[in-house]
Formats: sequence, structure tokens, C-alpha cells
Amino acid sequence: MTHQTPGTQPKIGLVSLGCPKALVDSERIMSTLRAQGYAFSRDYEGADVVLVNTCGFLDSAKQESLEAIGEAVGANGRVIVTGCLGVEEELIRKTHPSVLAVTGPHQYEDVVSAVNAHVPPVPNAFVDLVPPQGLRLTPRHYAYLKISEGCNNRCSFCIIPQIRGDLVSRPAASVLYEAERLVASGAREIMVISQDTSAYGVDTKYATSKFRGRDVRAKFHDLVEELGKMNVWTRLHYVYPYPHVDSVIPLMAEGKILPYLDIPFQHASPTVLRAMRRPANQEKTLDRIRKWRDVCPDLTIRSNFIVGFPGETEEDFEMLLDFVEEAEIDRAGVFRYEPVTGAPANALEGIIPAEVTEERFATLMEVAQNVSTGQLAKKVGRTIEVLVDDVRPESKRAIARSKWDAPEIDGQVIVDNADGIKPGDLLTVTVTGSDEYDLFAVPVGSTSERRPELAQAQ
Repeated sequence: MTHQTPGTQPKIGLVSLGCPKALVDSERIMSTLRAQGYAFSRDYEGADVVLVNTCGFLDSAKQESLEAIGEAVGANGRVIVTGCLGVEEELIRKTHPSVLAVTGPHQYEDVVSAVNAHVPPVPNAFVDLVPPQGLRLTPRHYAYLKISEGCNNRCSFCIIPQIRGDLVSRPAASVLYEAERLVASGAREIMVISQDTSAYGVDTKYATSKFRGRDVRAKFHDLVEELGKMNVWTRLHYVYPYPHVDSVIPLMAEGKILPYLDIPFQHASPTVLRAMRRPANQEKTLDRIRKWRDVCPDLTIRSNFIVGFPGETEEDFEMLLDFVEEAEIDRAGVFRYEPVTGAPANALEGIIPAEVTEERFATLMEVAQNVSTGQLAKKVGRTIEVLVDDVRPESKRAIARSKWDAPEIDGQVIVDNADGIKPGDLLTVTVTGSDEYDLFAVPVGSTSERRPELAQAQ
């Protein structure tokens, strides 16, 4: 650990855990601290204090957060804790009594005040070094755009409302001006995130705000339509399948936003969904998905599913398998049910044995992989646009993503014969092959072909 010399620029270490929403929180905290004259350290030893932004959604995530706090305490000794686990201050202080301060999620002012108290800022230093869009933890060419905090849903397995509170939507103008700043800073892709994106504006009764001299409602469709005018990839995450979601599908078909919906279905059995306190009409959902694809054939659907939920029968699980196949879920995240301290689901009867949960997990993963393989195979031979994330000049290869792939959670497009390309470039390619999760391609005009089995071996 360094010891701050009076008059020198203090350095902050940052450990950011959890979901993209927590990442955005970290970016906001960093931007504020940078404006006050703080610098940032890439290691524990170079930091005057370490800030740990925690996750508290699952008990396993809580344990990971506690371990991260312990690592920071051991390596540096001066630690401030924030984020979702911060609501359990007693647990944190019992486990790590030496932490300097504990604050909860999206309590930006409290976090900054704690840093100020323990590592005073240098007055009026380096304010001009903060870019207009703030500091970001993502690559320059993509960014997350958080449109609201909290959630009005009361899913039985979830404690997010207890941690982050009810839905609080940002004014539409605030969101859109931030999006403009992100685009101006070089973002080619904006990922819209929240706890419940399609509920945006419900809490404000869709209040209007002035954007570029126009009234824009804080409403899901209106916001998405405005973002679609910014000439960048716009990707929608955490969308609950409310009826009004249908209205954005034509925007996807017209190419104004990406043909991609991240919808956390969680299950397909009406019985299990009712126990989860979630919408429970499988046939209606399947019908809507078919209609969405009639309007926008290129639509990709990503979803998460939980196996081993209390009371889940073999019949329930078979319904889930059938749904994933019939709905042709392109990208599926599969999770084993895990009790969460404070969640109502803990009181449910019918606990599923661990070995049964594990078997169902493996089976659903296999089914989801087969669906993904089939969906990607349909894209071979097509000419598509991709966004480059990484380049490997020594092998003339670029790692890119298509409109069907979100960063870090979905697949990639492996592009060969990629000369003179840099991260953030938009590139037109011909798809030459596919496997379970990825596409293989060459730039348009290249005569090379690629075999997916060879790509895996290299």
C-alpha cells in the first residue's frame, strides 16, 4: 500500500463485481472521483484506498464478494465497500472488521464522501481530465446505458427490490443526452440495461422531458425509437415480455435497433412460473415469439432459465425443454436454483435433490446447445456486418461480434484474412462456417474458406 504524500494526487484501487448495472455504478463513481482529482491504481500496492463494488444477488455471489473484500484487506488494508452487499453491513463488518466504510447500491454520494474522508482529495486538481461522457470500464467502442434503478416485480427467488428498491426511471432527456455523449466519445454500440427495461417510465406515468427542444415521453417504445435515430447499434437487455414489447419489433425489422431481445423467461411450466411469481402463459408466449419472427425474421432471443426450482417435476422440466426447442431460443443461460437469504422461495416445499438438479442442468445445456448450433448454421453463406472487439495481427484474425451477439455473454465471429483492421471497426464479412456458439467468416471479397473444426483446433 502507498502512503499518500500531502499535495500529491491520491490513487484509488477499484474491484467491480456483479452485473453490467453494477459496472455502470462503478463508472459513475470513478467519474466523480476523477473530477475531484483522484487517480486510479491498477494494483492493490499502488492504491491509497481500495473500493470494492459488491454483488449480493445470490448467496454464492455474497461469498465471492466477501472473499474479494478479504483479498483487498489482506493486500492493501484500507478498504471501502459499496454495492448490493452493502445493505448487509453487519455481515461485512463481522467478517472483515477493519473495513473503513460500507455503503449500499447506487449510493454514489455516500461512497465518494467515504473516500474523501479517508483519503482527502487534492483541491481543484485535474478536473479538466474528465471527458464529457465520464470514465468507462468498457472498451471505447461499446457502452452500457442504464435507464432506471430498482424493480417493481416481486419474483419469489429474487431480493433485488429489497436491495435496490422499487423502479425509479430516469427522465428520457437525461438518458438520451448521455447516449449522445457516449456516441460522441466513440461508442459504436449501446446496450440498454436496467432491472426491468420494458417497465421504463411506469413509475413516472411516462412523464415527458425536453430533448433537443422536443417533448419525449419516458416510455419504453418512445425511448427505443429515439435511440434508434443515433446511428449506432442499440441492443436491449433485461426486457420482460409485456404486451407493449411487440411495438419495438418493427423498429428491429427496419434496422433502427438491433434484432436482439434479452428476455429472462426463467422457465416455461405454468406451475413453476406461478411459484416464481412470474407470467405463466407458455402458449401465448410461443405465439408471440412466432409473430415477432414473422415481423423480424432475423430476431435473436437470449434468455436465462433456472432448473431445480422447488417443486419442479419431471413434467415441468420436459415443458421447459420443449419450450427452448419450439421457441428456438438462440442464446440460453442455464442456472441451477440456489436459495437466496431473504427470498420468499426459501419457504417453498419440494426441494429438488442436488443430483437431480445437476442432471437437469446438463440436459438443458445440451438441448440449448443443439438449438444454438442449428440457429447459427442458418447464417452460413450470408453477408453480414460485424463489430470488431479484438485483432490478432500475427494470425491475420479479428475477433468480432454480429448483431446477434452481446459482448461477454454470447458468441463471436472469428474473421480470417483480417488485414488493416482495428477494434471498433465495423466490417462486412461473409459467413463461411459455424459451430455451437460461434460463426466463422472472411471479409467480403476474400476467397478463403474456413472449416469450423479446424478453427477449434488452432
